[in-house]
Amino acid sequence: MTSQVRGVQLARLLGQWHALPGRRRSPDYAALAAAVRGLLADGRLPLGVRLPAERELAEALRISRTTVTAAYRQLRETGHLASRRGAGSWTMLPGTHRVASTGLWTPLDDRDMIDLGVAALAAPPELVPAAHAAVEDLPRYLSGAGYHPTGIIELREAVARAYTARGLPTSAEQIMVTSGTQHALDLVLRLALAPGGNVLVESPTYPNALAALAARRARISTHGLAVDGPGWDADLLLGSVRQTRPKLAYLIPEFQNPTGHLMPAELRERLVATAHAAGTDLVIDESFVDLPLDGTPLPPPTAVFDRHSRVISIGGMSKPYWGGLRIGWVRASAPQVQRLAAARVGVDMASPVLDQLVAVHLLAQAPAIVAARRDQLVTQRDALLDVLAERLPDWRVEVPRGGVTLWAELDGPISSALSRAAEEVGVRLAPGPRFGLDGTLERFLRLPFTLPAADLVEAVGRLAAIRYDLDRGAGRPRWREPAVIA
Repeated sequence: MTSQVRGVQLARLLGQWHALPGRRRSPDYAALAAAVRGLLADGRLPLGVRLPAERELAEALRISRTTVTAAYRQLRETGHLASRRGAGSWTMLPGTHRVASTGLWTPLDDRDMIDLGVAALAAPPELVPAAHAAVEDLPRYLSGAGYHPTGIIELREAVARAYTARGLPTSAEQIMVTSGTQHALDLVLRLALAPGGNVLVESPTYPNALAALAARRARISTHGLAVDGPGWDADLLLGSVRQTRPKLAYLIPEFQNPTGHLMPAELRERLVATAHAAGTDLVIDESFVDLPLDGTPLPPPTAVFDRHSRVISIGGMSKPYWGGLRIGWVRASAPQVQRLAAARVGVDMASPVLDQLVAVHLLAQAPAIVAARRDQLVTQRDALLDVLAERLPDWRVEVPRGGVTLWAELDGPISSALSRAAEEVGVRLAPGPRFGLDGTLERFLRLPFTLPAADLVEAVGRLAAIRYDLDRGAGRPRWREPAVIA
């Protein structure tokens, strides 16, 4: 089912559309059409959404219907709108251009490459002692077969205690250990989504989640996030759930990847209630929940508001600890966990016992480890913000309240071109279109602050040098295989 944006909602997204560059040289209809194209280009207005009727939008914007009619006509002429008499008008892009989020290859190691495509920290110093302690614990498991489809009990209890400490009472029976958060998402999709099922995601969102959904041949609809403010427009998000009634909605409420937004508690509660009424299951990705910065208070977990087993939470060790430790988990109802374990047999049977024991020892030291990680991230984030302000002042960046990434709005639709050119100067980037669908988000770039401050400063210096070369058309970058984005 196609979602629809109401006149008042589109008017709010358009904002001060009269103030666009060139306003004095353009008639009202051209300025309005340009504003709608801008919303499509940065992903705030999804593709395939039905726009309000001309009269409705004219009333919301307090302009003449003739102006809206002319703007819609121009959008059809430029390939940004498709209309059918009696049925309405839908957003699109010229030439049905699409940018896929699949087809990722692991790059060869390059010591001179500054990799800003992966948003993950190096291992903490506590990892090696935890590994030694895990080896000492291992003998008591060696007399068994080693298969624990839901995870060893010590780790499940540790994860359950962490949820309980956040205000969400949880038992070990509600936890399933997986081989990373991506594996957790894949298992949930196998259980809860039939091939071709309808799924709602944020735009932008995590590229590997889009890849997992594509593998299930999901029909994806999007909710665009604003660059500033809380990110989510409550009316648009809840309206999308009511109108499209997706089977699943995949959301990242805590320090959303890549924008860093934090969903307010009120919207979480309304979202759960709306999802229940629409028959939608919520898959809540909590990968960054341990990383609030600057003392930012966390709202209650989304599952706190769940009374009908509509919320499935996934998380893991990759972001606060280390990506090489492939430990993730699912928190759901006990019956759902058992069904997930049954579905898992066709994938990998169980997670490695030794890795799980390492995770147990790290979680026992979680307060100290995570506090040090937060301090490290604040220092690196501030270094990145300072050098961006100095070297690329035309880029717009909101200071994230947590997580590990900045979502930069560039000074032009150059994200992919900049990323290709950056490879030539030893900087690997994750361009904006990788975080969305259909070629949008070219004005945006994700910049993680997980590398040492000196590397971040050096990387931005290189980007600043090639940014201005792009305007002059200097050089022709060679095409490379796309790198892993995490």
